[in-house]
Order: sequence, then structure tokens, then C-alpha cells
Amino acid sequence: MFFLRNLFLNFRTSFTFDAFKGGFLFFLVLSSWYILRPVRNEMAVSNVNELPYLLGAGALAMLLLNPLYSWIASRTNLKKIVFYCYSFFITNLIFFIFSWRVFDLSNSIWLERVFYVWSNVFSFFIVSIFWVVIINLFRDLKTRNFYGVIMAGGSLGAFFGSSITNQLSGSFNEFGLEFFSIFSAIFLFLAMLFAIQMINKSKPMNKLQLKNVGGGSLDAIKNSIKKSEIRNISLYVWIWTGLMTVQWITAANIVESWSQDPQERIEFFSLIEQIISPLTFIFQVFLTNIIIQRIGIKNILLMYGFIFMITFVAYGFVPSITIVAVVQIFLRVFEYAINKPTREIIFSSLQKDDRYKSSVFIDTFISRFGDLTGSSIVAIGKLTTVAANMFPLFTIPIAAYISLLGIKISKQTKIKDL
Repeated sequence: MFFLRNLFLNFRTSFTFDAFKGGFLFFLVLSSWYILRPVRNEMAVSNVNELPYLLGAGALAMLLLNPLYSWIASRTNLKKIVFYCYSFFITNLIFFIFSWRVFDLSNSIWLERVFYVWSNVFSFFIVSIFWVVIINLFRDLKTRNFYGVIMAGGSLGAFFGSSITNQLSGSFNEFGLEFFSIFSAIFLFLAMLFAIQMINKSKPMNKLQLKNVGGGSLDAIKNSIKKSEIRNISLYVWIWTGLMTVQWITAANIVESWSQDPQERIEFFSLIEQIISPLTFIFQVFLTNIIIQRIGIKNILLMYGFIFMITFVAYGFVPSITIVAVVQIFLRVFEYAINKPTREIIFSSLQKDDRYKSSVFIDTFISRFGDLTGSSIVAIGKLTTVAANMFPLFTIPIAAYISLLGIKISKQTKIKDL
């Protein structure tokens, strides 16, 4: 009875028109990204030996783009931030279409590598900008209950986008990036229009979001160093993405050993996405808010360390395609249904400058720097005689530290009705 009562209260407070609008926006954003994601994964597998360098290039791109983004954000408002950033990436997608067909670069290994680096920048920035919209429009205790429904909309988008990719997978060998880029650009364009419409129709209490953000181009970097609250969140995301990269490269090596056929591997990645999305959706709709309220921010943040420990032990002693599938599904469901909404609640409690800039800096550069760190750990492992699937076992102490860091962040976070 107690569970059913909580479930009823969750429905009553979470399923509102505004929540559905936020969920639909996330549907469009993640549809755009997940059309490209399996292709990005295939290019990671085909360039697995170059991944440390490609991830390093991605981190450098994030570092260069963040001051530019902060400079634009300081001198404009929420609506224009969405328009400028999404228009930039739509233009990029059109460029890739021309590069593949008009400039006849379909056989260029460097175009594949550039696309891999760019797609990582693309995924983190378009999702980060989406969350800038959400954490600034939905900040009080009532509207934070919308986050589960909003994340569920994203899960539907992920499933829809990966389903499109599954249908288009047969075109990759002949047409390459063309159809994937076209569909991705269409969904991102729709997301841009809908986000602007949401901002225009925001409640009077949110009209302040239409004012210029103010500040300087280096605010995000300075705050990540000087403010202990932002610094600890940055450390958490850095270590988390580093460990996630270690497990992903380990998984990529297992997948490469399993199959040499690009189409088969794309279908495998697409199938995983199609399993993850409905599972995550069920959690987000029915359980996300209940879990966050009952378990609490502290316990959710400390869980990642234990999950990584189990993951690395599984890869080390049972390196099979089945284990890869199980691990990917479990990690992603936990991330998108529980841990990610928890982190966004923390971001929504930050001061205005940090909500616009530090949150994006953390979700982009810090995340990419974590990727670079993780890939560097793997590269060091290759210099040893330790088997690739066994080397992640040496990162278990780091996994333990991220749990301690999660406890520290929870003590610093003050969730108020703003």
C-alpha cells in the first residue's frame, strides 16, 4: 500500500502539461543524437587503436569551444543560446553530407575520425544546452518532479532514433553518413524551434531567463577551480567519465574480437539501444522520483563506485559479448534513469552563472577530459603485459574514491524551493 501511495503521488505531481513539453523536447534532441550514435560507435570500433588520440582531440575541442560558448552566453539570453548553438550543429551536419557526397570523401579514414571527434562534441553540447533550458525553466521543488517524465521523453527519443538507424544500417556501406546526417539535422531543427517556443511561453516567474546572463567567458573555468561545490562536482564527473571510458574501450575490444563485420556491429549496438530505451523509460515514468526521494542523493551518488567495481571484475574474468550487452544495459539504465536526474537536481540548485556556464563546462570539457584520462589509462595498460580485459581491475581504488566523493557532494548540496 505504501508503494502504491507513493506511485499515485508520483503520477499526480509529475504528469503535467509542462512536464510533457519538456519530455517532448528531450525526445527531439535525443532522436537527433541517437540516429548518429550507433554510427559513432562503429567508427570507434574501426579506429579502436586511435581512440586515445581521438578522445584527446575531443577534449581539446571542448576546451576551445567552452570559452566561446560562455562569451556568447554572457552577452545573450536563453532563447538566443539555443538558436545559436543548435543552428551551428545543424550547419555542421549539412557540411558532412556535402563532404561525403559532393567532395567525394567517402573513403577518407580522416573523415571518419573527424566525424567521431565531432559527434562526441555534438552529443554533449546539444544535450547540455537542452538541460540548460530545463534547469532554468523548472527549478522549484514542484517542477523538479518533472525530471523523471522529461528523462522518459528522452528515452523514447533514444529508442526512436536508434530504430531509425537500425532501418538505415543497410545504407551505410553505399551512402555512408548521408541519410543519418539528414534525419539527425531534421530532428535537431525541430528541437530548436520547440525549445524557443517553450521559452517564449514560460511562466512569468521565468521571464527573467530572457535577460542576458552576464559575466565573462572564463567564468565556468574559474568557478570549477575556486568554488568547492563546483570543483567536487567536476571531480565526480571527471572520474565517472574516465571510468566509463575504460569500460567502453574494454567493451569495444571484446566486440571487435566477436565480429569483423561493420554492419553486424552496428546492428548489435542498435539492438542494445532498443533494449536500453524501454527499460529506462519504465524506470523514469514509474520509479525515478520515488527512488530519488526514498534512497536520497547521497546513496545514489555513492553507488557508481560499487557498480564500476562489479563491471571491471566481470570484464576481467568473463570477457564475452553477452557480458558487454548486460553491462552496457545496466550502466545506461542506472545513468539515465537515476544518476543523471540526480545530478540535474544538483545543477538546478546552483547560482545563475553556474547553471548556464559551469553545468555546460562540466558536461562537455570535464566529461571529455574524463574520456581522455580513461583512454590514457588504457593506453598505459597496453604498454604492460596485462591482458586488456584485466587491466581495468587496477582502477578499482579509483572507483571506490568516486563513492566517497559522491557523499561529499551530497553534504554540500542545498536543495531549496527557488
